[in-house]
Amino acid sequence: MILVTGATGVVGGEVARTLAAAGPVRVFCRDPARLPVLAPGCEVAVGSYQDHGSLLRALAGVDRAFLVTRDPGGDSDARFLRAAEAAGVRHVVKLSAYAAGEDDADDLITRWQRDCEDLVRSCGLEWTLLRPRAFMSNTLAWAGSIRSEGVVHALHPEAPSACVDPRDIAEVAVAALTSPGHAGRVHALTGPEAISAVGQTRELSRVLGRPLVCRALTAEQAAVRWSRRHPPHVVEALLRGAERQSRGGKATVDPSVTRLTGRAARSYARWAADHREAFGPVPTTAVLSGAARV
Repeated sequence: MILVTGATGVVGGEVARTLAAAGPVRVFCRDPARLPVLAPGCEVAVGSYQDHGSLLRALAGVDRAFLVTRDPGGDSDARFLRAAEAAGVRHVVKLSAYAAGEDDADDLITRWQRDCEDLVRSCGLEWTLLRPRAFMSNTLAWAGSIRSEGVVHALHPEAPSACVDPRDIAEVAVAALTSPGHAGRVHALTGPEAISAVGQTRELSRVLGRPLVCRALTAEQAAVRWSRRHPPHVVEALLRGAERQSRGGKATVDPSVTRLTGRAARSYARWAADHREAFGPVPTTAVLSGAARV
């Protein structure tokens, strides 16, 4: 049995759907109402990382687990790993972050991810670490302003990032959970190219068939926007990460997706085409052949 945490997210949900199509899988979540549509045979275990009993129940009979946590500075990883060891889990695949392997990254989120990686390495179980760059799906945050204004608002809009399709991350996670050769390995995952918000706007304009404008935010404006969703210490970490991106710190392209899956990593153009409905209705006229206004 494989347990998947984080199944309400874009990576965990894809991992659960893929695994459920091939065999028994169980997802662990706090709120089942937030789960995506899963295969009929997928079990659901309700609980939280703070509830040791619910973790033990979810891990009963599990030999492999996909671990996703989202509380920078919290102890969810430690709690999960203690329960996994007690339940006899053999192998844990941990979703971390690309920056955890970069010496010049020193924000709160990155330091927390490194601490979590250290816990995984020392827990006594077999482990695999996945270090993806930013998710392409993060640009779904632009959907509202694209629909209402035809505008993308971005901090450092010319700064490139080798962002990765969550489906590629999920495919690597499934491989690590179901095939040999991944124990004790760290997989750094990126897309096939580094692309800026300007470039992403251009691709979205093309697939939507409408002109879009990419406008720069100041750091203060970005902080206000992010504060609607995140506490101050996370906002500060995001600002520091964005500043590092503006210096070219997130532009490195890694070939691991191709090496691990046997095919090229999906481009942002592919992701945008596959998710165009999320950004508004697609006009019946032909898509624009020209570049977006930026």
